[in-house]
Amino acid sequence: MRGRKAKKGSAVKGNDNRSLEDLVKGIPPELREQVRDFLVSLMERRVKRKCGPLRQDWAGSLREFKGKYTSLDLQKKALEWRGD
Repeated sequence: MRGRKAKKGSAVKGNDNRSLEDLVKGIPPELREQVRDFLVSLMERRVKRKCGPLRQDWAGSLREFKGKYTSLDLQKKALEWRGD
């Protein structure tokens, strides 16, 4: 309800000072699952992923196929494998 004035008698007002727990308790049970999913997605976005250095130890390992396949051949095969 940000940016709008709450109607008289509205359950949530712009200057509502209730805790998050109290607000969640006040919503209908069918909406609680949506709120839970939203909170989980917010928390997942905040988790820092462990990033190590880029591994390139595979470089050159397909050297023997250089003359046999073009990049277009490989792209088409990858699309076929994914079902696109």
